[in-house]
This record gives sequence, C-alpha cells and structure tokens, in this order.
Amino acid sequence: MNTFETSIIIVYLISSLTAFISGSRQSMAKNNPYGETPYFVWLGIFVWGDGIIIGPFWFFASLFSFFIRDWHLFLLMISVFWIVRSLGEVLYWLNQQFVKNNSNYYQKLTGYNFFKNDTILFIYQIIWQCVCVVSIIASIYFANLWLSP
Repeated sequence: MNTFETSIIIVYLISSLTAFISGSRQSMAKNNPYGETPYFVWLGIFVWGDGIIIGPFWFFASLFSFFIRDWHLFLLMISVFWIVRSLGEVLYWLNQQFVKNNSNYYQKLTGYNFFKNDTILFIYQIIWQCVCVVSIIASIYFANLWLSP
C-alpha cells in the first residue's frame, strides 16, 4: 500500500474509534441514541446508536486491512458494507411511507424544503436504492481487483 492508502485506512480507524466512543457517551450517558451524527454519515453512522455497532466494525476492518496491507480488500469491505447498509435504508424508508405513527417527521428531513410533503420519504428510498446499485457495481469491481494476481 502507498502512503495515501495507508492514510485513508488510518483515518477510518481513528474516526470509527471516535464514533464508537461518542456514540456510547451519547447513547448511554446522555440518553440520545437517536441524535443525528452528520460528521459520521460517511461511515454509515446516521444516529449515535449506530456508532456503538458500526464504529467497532470499521475499527476492526481498518485494523485488519492495515495489518495485512491490502487496499483492495479494504475497498471491497467498504462497497459490500454499503450494499448491506443501503438495502437496510431502502427497507426503512419504504416502511416509513406506510406507517401511521411515523418516527421520522418528514418536515425535518433534508430535502423537505424542495418537495414540501411526504414525497421526501420515497425520495430517500430511491436515493438508497441508487447507493445500493453503485455499491454492488463497486463490489464487483473491487472483488475483481482483489482476486486478480
């Protein structure tokens, strides 16, 4: 791995540890597991409770990739993670459209000012479907790189 690749993995490692510690503090000490985490979205951590599980996942995935020095495997882990995460989000936003007691008040969602009604719920669903498609294509590509001699 070159210096840039190593640096990216170290950023993931430190950020995921920070997300875990912050998520634990926010969830347990401050009783705020549903508080939004705009700085950790790129790790797939949308609320503080996510950080308790996803933080250690990325920490150990980064540590493993760092020690075996395999950049392509790290990229493959990122893309497969986003397949699973985006499928979960697709299901979540699909269900949000049909639940009567909606825990996500669509008026508070980013993009509501543009759509101005509950349309934002299926827009979120579609966005996550697109993330899933990109992640599947990236996974195929990165798997090929990882398995190539």
